[in-house]
Amino acid sequence: MLALGALGIVYGDIGTSPLYALKECVSSPHGVPPSPENVLGVLSLVLWSITFVVSIKYLLFVMRADNDGEGGVLSLLALSLRQDGVSPAPSLARRAPILVLLGLCGASLLLGEGIITPAISVLSAVEGLAVATTAFSQFVVPLTCLILIGLFVAQKRGTAGIGAVFGPVTLCWFVAIGAAGVPWILRRPDVLAAVNPLHAARFLLSHGRSGFFVLGSVVLCITGCEALYADMGHFGRPAIRTAWYGCVFPALLLNYFGQGALLLQQPRAENPFYALVPAPLLYPMVGLATMATVVASQALISGAFSLTRQAVQLGYLPRVTIVHTSGKTEGQIYVPEINSILMVACLALVVGFQSSSALAAAYGIAVTGTMSITSALLYFVARSRWGYSRWRAGGLLALFWAFDLSFFAACFAKIRHGGWFPLVAASSVFTIMVTWKKGRKLLAQRLALAVLPLEDFIADVERVKPPRVAGTAVFLASSRRGTPPVLLHHFKHNKCLHRQVVILSIVTDVVPEVARQDAVHVKAFAHGFWAITAHYGFMQTPDVLQILEACALHDLRLDPADTSFYLGRETLLLDPRDHEMALWRKRLFRYLSRNARSATDFFAIPANRVVEIGAQIEL
Repeated sequence: MLALGALGIVYGDIGTSPLYALKECVSSPHGVPPSPENVLGVLSLVLWSITFVVSIKYLLFVMRADNDGEGGVLSLLALSLRQDGVSPAPSLARRAPILVLLGLCGASLLLGEGIITPAISVLSAVEGLAVATTAFSQFVVPLTCLILIGLFVAQKRGTAGIGAVFGPVTLCWFVAIGAAGVPWILRRPDVLAAVNPLHAARFLLSHGRSGFFVLGSVVLCITGCEALYADMGHFGRPAIRTAWYGCVFPALLLNYFGQGALLLQQPRAENPFYALVPAPLLYPMVGLATMATVVASQALISGAFSLTRQAVQLGYLPRVTIVHTSGKTEGQIYVPEINSILMVACLALVVGFQSSSALAAAYGIAVTGTMSITSALLYFVARSRWGYSRWRAGGLLALFWAFDLSFFAACFAKIRHGGWFPLVAASSVFTIMVTWKKGRKLLAQRLALAVLPLEDFIADVERVKPPRVAGTAVFLASSRRGTPPVLLHHFKHNKCLHRQVVILSIVTDVVPEVARQDAVHVKAFAHGFWAITAHYGFMQTPDVLQILEACALHDLRLDPADTSFYLGRETLLLDPRDHEMALWRKRLFRYLSRNARSATDFFAIPANRVVEIGAQIEL
């Protein structure tokens, strides 16, 4: 049942879309009347969108592009930059900046759009109370806010804890929504005509521009694709495919066709999802829908945590607090900073938009942008990893983009009705990512100017013969080359060295995980100097004490109780005459640096063993 709850988290966003998707498609936002022909046309668009985008594109092709089992746009980016599983391909290295730009745009868009998911999911479920009686209308927004607050507060328990609580809800939800649609399909079996894609084609051709913009509402039924792909590493490709084809897909089709049958009979039904349910079962369905949307929201939240850690490890975001909520599963983490940002943003959206229909107007443009970027990155993976020819990979890209870009263009009409919000959020995230990466690069260049080759420093130590005190000193270095500036400052001011000096560099490889036996490399130098290079994947969190323990296998034995850790703390001074980066971006980088989580906490270094040495650097 716990595994079922986990799979429910994967399918949550797609699985709860019947609450609002078809309602928005037939609510005549672009002047399309809800006639029987239009209902069949829209239903056919929904059917074939789910079939092609989810069942074919993502489950058969995109999920094949797993980066050592991990999915998501950043994993896909890392995979597109790899050759033979490790190094960048020469042909792709020239295009690496473009690929990185695409990956960062995709990640930013996904986070920007994802802020809306908990808000619209929970709000649409609670709106069922207003269907039962208008007396509950005034309580919809406050109750939604309370549920969202409870959901975000519960995140510290971890995905496993939430999955254990809501595991049974997943099965009940899909059985319930499928069963709700069956009686209406039996009443109006003519709704099954929507299986014919000609209804979709006639709808688009007959309504022209208005019919095309309806695609902006149809996209609501597939917005969980990227979350599904991002969570692949938690549950595995076979389990996801089995659950989709065996449970989720049939249940969704039964419910959507049931809603379509109801609309054929009651064209003016305001909320076709809840109208399927008999009156005595309405309140239980509202309760079940609310719990299911909590599971749906969990997919976004856990995905945001995972995406944040990947960005931090790849050097695109400053260090944040990463709490491991499971002693067995590496991927189950909790990021308090991201959790707080998402909670505030979701509450602001609910209070600001007031209804799921208003939120639906803001939904879709960013996720369709991410889907388009995923298709582009998949092209490079197909060329470099699968051995596809240029024409074969290009044909696949053209087919995928025919859907992706159509949805993306149709969603442009939403910008002035709220679609600007996810774009602004995505732009903010993108700006932070590229500024942090650029700032760290400039900072590394400044530090490199003062770097002394380690061999020269050791030769100087041999010549000067400074006093050597008992114990071990570990100096953390961002670069594997040269003598760390913090070691030079320590020697300059203290005029002595420990008997054992260790230079530790932690490197993030473009793979999800690095096997423990391959993670630590040790090199011995003269006069008690050692260099350690620790390799981690972007789905792993470094732990300095574990690294030191692994050094015993390389004849380097370190006693943590007799070891001091030396870290550098840079104070950034802004030079307005330097134009390598705009002044406002330098100020943003300085702000991010000041508020980044300390290396002591991030690398799990005992705080009482840390010595920080400051330095001023002009940027």
